[in-house]
Amino acid sequence: MALQREIRARRDELPNARARTIYIGGGTPSQLSSIQLRDIFEALLANFELEPQAEVTVEANPEDVTADWLAALRDTPVNRISMGVQTFHNDLLRFLHRRHDARRAVKAVEQCLAAGFRNLSIDLIYGLPGQDMTAWRQDVAQAFELDVTHLSAYALMFEEGTALYDMRQKGAVREADEELSLDMYCWLQDEAARRGWEHYEISNFCRPGFFSRHNKSYWLGLPYLGFGPGAHSYDGQRVRRWNYADLKDYVRDAGNPRFESETLSDDELYNEYVMTRLRLPEGVDLTALSTENRTYFLRMAQPHIDGNRLTFSENHVSLSRIGLFVSNDIISDLMR
Repeated sequence: MALQREIRARRDELPNARARTIYIGGGTPSQLSSIQLRDIFEALLANFELEPQAEVTVEANPEDVTADWLAALRDTPVNRISMGVQTFHNDLLRFLHRRHDARRAVKAVEQCLAAGFRNLSIDLIYGLPGQDMTAWRQDVAQAFELDVTHLSAYALMFEEGTALYDMRQKGAVREADEELSLDMYCWLQDEAARRGWEHYEISNFCRPGFFSRHNKSYWLGLPYLGFGPGAHSYDGQRVRRWNYADLKDYVRDAGNPRFESETLSDDELYNEYVMTRLRLPEGVDLTALSTENRTYFLRMAQPHIDGNRLTFSENHVSLSRIGLFVSNDIISDLMR
């Protein structure tokens, strides 16, 4: 397997350190066979040391979850499953061209829990064409009733080059009203808080202690290694690099990986810091910025502070409740 060859070839890139998290995703890993899963973890564990309480996540599609697949997972270090549910309404699932229906999604979650995977995350989408507040509240209520520990909620994006974008351009679908999307997001915030959940990142909510340690590592700027076609890595300082995405090239060179790379400038490092730290409740620590960057940041942030979209307290600037929903616009204003 090419992936195994790459893992072995890069074993020295994490010297004197133990991996805190592993994330198997970026595609459809739930379609991997039990043998393929075993081979991947054998390669990882033979070449990298894991912390004793490492978080090990695998992504799954509801339609792929079976008793046999879960049994295979039990023979690996996986202790967390992230499932792409999107919605519990069949008409919206058909619009998204998902293969599962609402009943299958519920059953998949129940199967994971019954198999002993208590650390379980699901994804939902809001702002879908034709989705109203009643449908959104039902989706959120169903998610909480399933006894999951983590919930990611994303606003539907019409990205150029996608079929959904083309449908909007042709008038086949209409984008959801922004005020309705904001109401959906705010209602989720309130409902999560009422249930004692933590809103620990713009799009992510969890039971206390069940935040995604892997994703938070990205937002904190920690180093990471990415294996597979197109996978990205970061040294935690200035250098980012990524594998060639072409599958044939990747398989041919997996034993001697070739990368594209970039070295971040001071301005790019500043932009990365602002973009990632504002995703977290603690926000930007002004003492971590140079004098020049701190002055620039505060000057650009002031209109948003005055408009109650950013809050300023004890050398930290963070997104307010209102600011969370328009975070992309705010972060863009703060960039160099």
